[in-house]
Amino acid sequence: MSRRWGPPPDRRPPWWPEDRAWPPERAWRRGGPPGFIWRFGCLALLLLCVFSGIVSAAVYAVSGHFGPLPAVTFVIVVLLVVSAVVGSGMRRYARPMDELIAAAGQIERGDYSAQIDESGPSQLRSVARAFNSMSARLKATDEQRRDFLADVVHELRTPLAVIQAQAEAIADGLYPADEEHLAPIVDATRSLEVLVEDLRALALTDTGSLKLNREPVDPGELVRDTVASFEAQAEGAGVDLKTQAAENLPPMDADPVRVRGALGNIVANALRYTPRTGSVTVSAAKAGDRIALSVSDTGSGIAPDLLPRVFERFVRGPGSSGSGLGLAIAHDIVVAHGGQIEVASSTPAGTTLRMTLPIAGA
Repeated sequence: MSRRWGPPPDRRPPWWPEDRAWPPERAWRRGGPPGFIWRFGCLALLLLCVFSGIVSAAVYAVSGHFGPLPAVTFVIVVLLVVSAVVGSGMRRYARPMDELIAAAGQIERGDYSAQIDESGPSQLRSVARAFNSMSARLKATDEQRRDFLADVVHELRTPLAVIQAQAEAIADGLYPADEEHLAPIVDATRSLEVLVEDLRALALTDTGSLKLNREPVDPGELVRDTVASFEAQAEGAGVDLKTQAAENLPPMDADPVRVRGALGNIVANALRYTPRTGSVTVSAAKAGDRIALSVSDTGSGIAPDLLPRVFERFVRGPGSSGSGLGLAIAHDIVVAHGGQIEVASSTPAGTTLRMTLPIAGA
């Protein structure tokens, strides 16, 4: 007995290819095709029945008055008109669909510049707009990825070159292995460590997996602890580093390690651009239902063309020795806390960066 329309047999037939699994996977479930195919088929059948009834009634009426030949002619004319209308409608849908399929093929091949005309019915125009928006975002993301990789390679190359040059010189006997000649290797290694940790933080924020251990944090204490870690650096640079914290501030709802790191990045950036005899002030104050942490310096300020991009990655001012990641990381950490960060700068009055964080229990 044939099993063609029933379930597949338990044993693989001898004619079934050996490189294909048995039994074959069904495209449809046991109950038949998907529901939308049933609905579409029933609708098409209903429309066909209605159209056939209309044509039959028209043929009957025409043949009763004018004879069979005019009736046949009438049917042919109706079919031609219907075919023309259907063909026009299909072309209206087919042309945008062809463009969409071709553009999707470009995206698949890695060409993210593909764009399609927003034409046709409203539904297809909506799809075209969504596709063009998706393509533009993919193109921008791909360009950012390429630029980011190029910047990372550039940042890694400098300390690696220092380590390699010093190590080879010591190994060849050109330099003695003393503290003076080992110091550049240690400094370059620390630079690599900071860079790798910065890249790790950026990767965590990009993937949304940055874990925040939030707890009530005293803003004044956090500011004082952060400033204390930079006192030696500020003294060596001849910069007056001071704090201003209001009394009885409510605690912040924050991850103290992450926020201290973000504030430290801002302070380090301020010290880097503040000249000798200048000053950097780190303050904490209540701002509505939030806590504002601010870092103000008396440096040369940020160039107007650079100001809108200060929180982008690898953006640095002229002559900067930093990696260009500090403010980007601070921005991502503050945003992850549900806070805001902003910058105000004027040349040569200095720069103020202000981040606001939620109050604990608010």
